[in-house]
Amino acid sequence: MELRTLGKTEIKISPVIMGTWQAGKVMWAGIEDSQTIKAMQAAFDAGINTFDTATVYGDGHSEQIIAKALGSVRTEIVIATKVFAHSLAYDKVFEACHKSLKDLNTDYIDLYQIHWPAGSFGSKNIPVEETMSALNKLKEQGKIRAAGVSNFSKEQIEEAEQYGQIDSFQPPYSLFWRFAEAEAIPYCTENNISVLAYSPMAQGILTGKFGTEPKFSKKDHRAKNKLFQPENYQRILAALDQLKPIADRNNITLGQLALAWVISNPGVNAIAGARNPEQAAQNAKAGSIKLCEEDVREMDEIGKSVTDHLEDDPVMWKW
Repeated sequence: MELRTLGKTEIKISPVIMGTWQAGKVMWAGIEDSQTIKAMQAAFDAGINTFDTATVYGDGHSEQIIAKALGSVRTEIVIATKVFAHSLAYDKVFEACHKSLKDLNTDYIDLYQIHWPAGSFGSKNIPVEETMSALNKLKEQGKIRAAGVSNFSKEQIEEAEQYGQIDSFQPPYSLFWRFAEAEAIPYCTENNISVLAYSPMAQGILTGKFGTEPKFSKKDHRAKNKLFQPENYQRILAALDQLKPIADRNNITLGQLALAWVISNPGVNAIAGARNPEQAAQNAKAGSIKLCEEDVREMDEIGKSVTDHLEDDPVMWKW
């Protein structure tokens, strides 16, 4: 697949990025390290060069798995990780970064992102100026190459930019979850900030694999996903029936169609997780799919049959 430039940097990323939340195991069920490692290696072999993680994914376990799986090709990959909302004070940013460097077994992080704005999940309201000051210093020291934000509003991105260069924005974004389209994504497009969309397959809904009544274990965070709630899920099933013919005429799966739609948007890249090598390879194929304008327009209308009925709340889960 053809690589893209990350924001205003010289870093080259794949349009399909492997997400590794599941590699941390916490809030997921049925995850095996051995399969995760093989999935990461399969993703790399299939052309994915960018891997997204966070220190909060299993308290560093996801980062450690990346180190085990891809340590031998470190110079050929781009690692994006995140500092959580509870660690945004100046000194805590350094502590978190050094922990990530150790868990990743590397001496630099390509993209270091603020995972959630200060104040999220009961965290302290640290001024973004203080956090950005720490990120700027880490960049000067060569410990990170670029800085990004995740789960920010347009206004929060603008504020962060006052204190340093922001090269990426990570929102939840898919055909069935499009709150970021209103303001944040257009702003990023205008200001050369790469969008790294997480949950581009709506946590698996857009693969069509869950059937008429999705069921999850209590440990699986998807049970709290608003899209899986009955009032939304019935509309989703109808939409999937309409999407299937589009996938069929392009000779691709529903999941690949969902990823291809996301990356067809200018400046938008898709973070897709995988439990095993087969899923990773299938996701990678989406990076080379070019949808025609008619298919994109039709998908846009189908997606709105779901999104037009959602509550006006950009957070995807009922935590």
